[in-house]
This record gives sequence, C-alpha cells and structure tokens, in this order.
Amino acid sequence: MATKKEETISLIGTFQEFKELKNIDRMTLVSVLEESFRSVISKMFGTDENYSVIVNPDKGDCEIQRSRIVVEDSELEDSNTQISLSEARLIDEDFEVGEEVSEQVEFAKFGRRAILNLRQTLASKILELEKDSLYNKYLDKVGTVIQAEVYQIWKKEILLLDEEGNELLLPKTEQIPSDFFRKGESVRAVVDHVDNVNNPKIILSRTSPVFLQRLFEQEVPEIADGLITIKKIARIPGERAKIAVESYDDRIDPVGACVGVKGSRIHGIVRELRNENIDVINYTSNIDLFIRRALSPAKVSELKLDTENRRAEVYLKQDQVSLAIGKSGLNIKLASMLSEYTIDVYRELSQDATEEDVYLDDFRGDLEDWVVDALHDAGFETAKAVLRADRSILTGTVDLEEEQVDEILDILAQEFSDEEEFRKFIKK
Repeated sequence: MATKKEETISLIGTFQEFKELKNIDRMTLVSVLEESFRSVISKMFGTDENYSVIVNPDKGDCEIQRSRIVVEDSELEDSNTQISLSEARLIDEDFEVGEEVSEQVEFAKFGRRAILNLRQTLASKILELEKDSLYNKYLDKVGTVIQAEVYQIWKKEILLLDEEGNELLLPKTEQIPSDFFRKGESVRAVVDHVDNVNNPKIILSRTSPVFLQRLFEQEVPEIADGLITIKKIARIPGERAKIAVESYDDRIDPVGACVGVKGSRIHGIVRELRNENIDVINYTSNIDLFIRRALSPAKVSELKLDTENRRAEVYLKQDQVSLAIGKSGLNIKLASMLSEYTIDVYRELSQDATEEDVYLDDFRGDLEDWVVDALHDAGFETAKAVLRADRSILTGTVDLEEEQVDEILDILAQEFSDEEEFRKFIKK
C-alpha cells in the first residue's frame, strides 16, 4: 500500500514539474506528454494502439483508457489486448464475446519502472522542446533591442538574464570599450545572432550599427513612422559614428529631426553609447556630394572619383586637412566606411603656387636630417614654402647661418630650375 502511494505521488510530481513550462505553448505540451505516455506504454506492451491518453495540464494529471476485446476464458492469449468473458462481466454482465471493453487504467499500477521511464522520457523531450522554443523565440528577435539583467561577469563575456530567466551572452568584443557593468544592473543591447549547436546561445551586441539604428528608431518618432529613413551607418564604438538619413517629406529636415531641439533627441543616444560622438548627415545618391558630406566638418575643395576602383582623391586647403582626417584618423575612416570608397586626402596648393611642389622629406639625403626637422618645426612642409620665406625667418627662427641658408635654397631651387620665379635662387 505504501509503495502504491509513493508511486502515485511520484507521478503527480512528474506532472507538476512540466505543467507550467516557460516558452512552451499548451497544445505542444499536451502533445509531448501524450507522446511520452504512449512511448512508455509501447515499450511495456509492444503496442499502444489500444490506448487512449487524455492529458489535463491544468490539473497536472492524465486519464488513460485501455480497450480490450472480449474472448472466451479458454481463448485468452494476450491480457493487454484481450479480456476474458468472465472478467468482462464483472464490469458489466451484459458483455458478450467479440465486444470491446474500455476501462480506465491507473498509470501508477504499471509500476515504479514505468514511472521512472516516463520521467526520463518527459525530461528529455521537454529539454529538447525548450531549446527549440528558446532558439525560435530569439531568432525572431534578431535585430531588436532588449533589456536584461547582469547575472554574472566574466573576463571575456557577461551573462545576463531576461525577464523569463533565459540566459543571454554579451561578449567583451560586443561591448563598448568604456562599458562597465555591475551584477544586478539593467543593460540594453541588440540581439545580434543566435547559435544552436548543442544548446541555444543568444549573443547580444552594443557595438553593432543595428544597435545605433534601433536607438534612433526609439528616440525619433519620424523614423518609427517611416517619414525618415536611415540609409547608412558607420560606427567606431565608443568613439564616433556617422549616420546618413533621408526624408520622403520635403517639409521635414531629417538631420534636424534626428538631432532635436538643442540636441534633445540625440543626447540620450550619446549617453547610452558612453559619449560616442554622432554625426548626422543628409543622404544623397550623388556619390561626389555624399563623400563631401561624409567628410564634414572639413570643406572639400576638389574631389576626383575613380568609380571602377571605388577610390576618391580629395583635395583640401591646409587648414581643412586635419579636420578631414580627424582625431586618430576617425573622421576619414568613418567617411570611407559610410561611402564605401577608399579616400585619399591631398593638400591643395595655394592659388599663387604652381601645380608642382615637393615635400621637404623628399630632400632627406640632399639635406641633413636635422635641417629638415628644424624646417618642419618652423612650420615648413614643402620646398616652395621655404623658397618663398623671408631669409630672416630662416636665419632667426630656424637658427641657420647665412651660408647654410644659401646652400639650402640652392638645393631646393634646383628642383624648379625651369620656373622663372625660382631661378633667382640658383647660383650662377
């Protein structure tokens, strides 16, 4: 009696474990439970065809009906599919040979082994089902921003939990360099991709351009409404980003709408991205104009395109070169990423200069290195700049002797011996 009670309790516990599983819809759960019961029954009796299994996940129980054919007592061969006439009439005295008897069977009566087999089968199927369900759930969420809580911090990644307790990973490579999180802290990130090799692995990202795009969609109603479209994004996470936007309504200024009054809309995004500088520019299909805009705040004087090799030669005035390149080369790098063109920057010669000039570094060998370095320190970059300079600057600022100045001017002027302006520097 004690054994039967224990078995019944074990069976009830089996249901209670699985009746409220996350990520699994009710119909699927019922199907799995029924399949598990049938699998155990089939293993025990060789067939489950004469069994009906009705699962009630709400109550955490099930009902098993077994159908058997009435046979003469002497002809009973299989007690699983047949029932003797005398036994049948104990149920109902009107039963005759050949009729079908349906009766409820207590699964616990099948024994402890059957219950253990059921638990193992259920656990295996449920685990597989949960994996598939989790994988499909987050596969549909790829590219969307979610919020999760930091659960564990490791050297190469962070483990987060969503509202349902599912495990998510934020690798170090997908974190903004200045990111710093504490256990229990809430983190926003975009679902980058989902792996399903053995177990579903949900990978989040805060460095993806998609994350920046989704933040803009949340902060700028015009983007969410489809009035403004984000055409291209280039990011160096934590440092700087450029985003090209376009409006289908002439009444809307896409750049102004994205930035907001006094930067109200973009400030929240900048804070979320750890003070990442964001440049918003107007998109155009005119690649010449687009590259010029991408290089802002620098003003381009001339631009030559090689569309076949996707290269662009950009000519700028001296004071615009550093703006075009940007701190640590970030501006030109982002402009190249945004335009998908390799951009080469050149200094534009002054209006009164001829087309040809030579950088001082090209004279190393003809001039001593210390002389070239001293001229650089004084602000000279090219030969013609030195030739046009006042001798007092060369003797005073650069600290050269008169004879040294003459020698230097002579060497530099030899490069331009065919130009009238510089013949005076050549000694006869």
